[in-house]
Amino acid sequence: MEVPAVAYKELRGNGTCESSADIRGRVERARQVQQGRGFYNARMPSALIRKLCGLDDTGERTLEMAVRRMGLSARAHDRILKVARTAADLEGAGNIAAKHIAEAVQYRSLDRNYWS
Repeated sequence: MEVPAVAYKELRGNGTCESSADIRGRVERARQVQQGRGFYNARMPSALIRKLCGLDDTGERTLEMAVRRMGLSARAHDRILKVARTAADLEGAGNIAAKHIAEAVQYRSLDRNYWS
């Protein structure tokens, strides 16, 4: 996956970076959560998407705007929800927030720009 260049200020900033061990721990916890559901998010049955990927009003508006602006299909809509669910799992969040939808849409945009 290609990603945009990092801004110079971010490269030179004094912020602390998350270690590889910390990232691995988050990934392992997210995978445990998904295993507890009985499947990984990528294999989430369509019948459960609406149940496990509930959105608040802000998330709903964010997703609706993305679907309209990008002309997304029903399949793309569901894939964005699955990716957003994964982003929420990685953060340890029980619910999907607008920021998780935005992150998933961004990945979708990168996919379209570089792989289509």
